[in-house]
Amino acid sequence: MTLSRLVLTSGRRVDLGELRLTSTYGGMLDGYPCRPVNELRIKGLLRSAEHDYPTAPVHLIPPPHEYPDHYPGAFGPVEMLPAVACVGVFRSTALTPSRDPVLHGSHLTIIWFQPHARVPSECDAQEGLREVAWEELARDYEL
Repeated sequence: MTLSRLVLTSGRRVDLGELRLTSTYGGMLDGYPCRPVNELRIKGLLRSAEHDYPTAPVHLIPPPHEYPDHYPGAFGPVEMLPAVACVGVFRSTALTPSRDPVLHGSHLTIIWFQPHARVPSECDAQEGLREVAWEELARDYEL
């Protein structure tokens, strides 16, 4: 079952088949949001996605950063990422047009951050998600 369908700016339609939403800073016991913490969080998401979806390439959409406090702490200035970390598995038609469309498709695991816990849809998917270069990043697979 498809959770959502997006139309990329390239015109390609992609289906979201699986989505994992987590709090960006959930479970943070010590410290505060800063560059080292954010880098660890992003590396953890990349590692987890590569482990959980080993046949699909993984792509990170660079997240926006906010700097609400101009006074650096022990680990540098406060650096905030959006509240929700998302890992989505997307599928589409095969990249190679000569492949049988019944037996082949293309897929890509995408990591992005967003301010709310909503499933992206054709109507309200953030710009970075719609601008993914599918033809360069995705990989064909056989059903």
